[in-house]
Amino acid sequence: MKKGYTSEIRTFDLPDQHLTYRLYRHPKVDSGRRLVLVHGAGVAGQDTWEMLQSFLSHWSEILVPDIRGMGETVYPDGKEYAFSVHELVADLGALVDHLGWWQFDLGGYSLGGLVSLLYKQQHPDRVAKQFLLEPASLDRPDWDSTVILREKYSAAAVHLRSEQKEAGIRQFLDTISPNRRITPETEKLTIARLGQRPEGFAYALDSVTKAIREVDREPLLAAQGDVTSFIGGNSVELMHQLHLTLAERMPNWHYFHIPGTDHSLPFQKPRQIARIMNAEQVRFFGSE
Repeated sequence: MKKGYTSEIRTFDLPDQHLTYRLYRHPKVDSGRRLVLVHGAGVAGQDTWEMLQSFLSHWSEILVPDIRGMGETVYPDGKEYAFSVHELVADLGALVDHLGWWQFDLGGYSLGGLVSLLYKQQHPDRVAKQFLLEPASLDRPDWDSTVILREKYSAAAVHLRSEQKEAGIRQFLDTISPNRRITPETEKLTIARLGQRPEGFAYALDSVTKAIREVDREPLLAAQGDVTSFIGGNSVELMHQLHLTLAERMPNWHYFHIPGTDHSLPFQKPRQIARIMNAEQVRFFGSE
């Protein structure tokens, strides 16, 4: 972590959830800007964002929650239960209300990207600049293909709730990152990272599949503000096509291709992504 940053771990009690979050402060940055970073399925907030946030330089405070089923956020009885993306959006809303964060920038990765999109749609005046890293629901240009893709993730979720947890993780990885560069060391690390709470991971995948069946993508996109999206260079070409098309037809959409990475881009290229986020923050607020 950069010298000058401090971090604090806190818990916010919801009626059915002990929500753990980390609050990072930089006393030498007096911009007054705040940033919320929402992680994806299977991996905690700290694991996802710790390295990347250490390279950010324009935010006074950064909030990193653990969403349901992941990290240190737990149900009161310690068991795992199914949840919906809409509950995750409500959890985020309750947390920022509790902290008195009435306006902030918002970043989301994978499942966290879908949560971010939905939160912005529901609370347009509270979110300023947005950052999306391979957000769920923006996987393919064709919506029917997106729905079919999500069914493959649900098949992986079935294994995650069985004795074949590793097989489920591998099926997930083969679906979301078919072009990833596989080495024994990186594959072992990724499987261990995703296997910390396999049932919670499974419920997270199911929550996206359910949401995809309900989401109307065009109104969702129309509700967004100034968006910077990041897609890994080794990710599926159809995902690049969708985000390039969005950038061409929407003046508020800014697409970045991150070479040498796949869906694991916040883990593999944190410095490069943070550098772009810093520059994009300057561009956006300089144009206001």
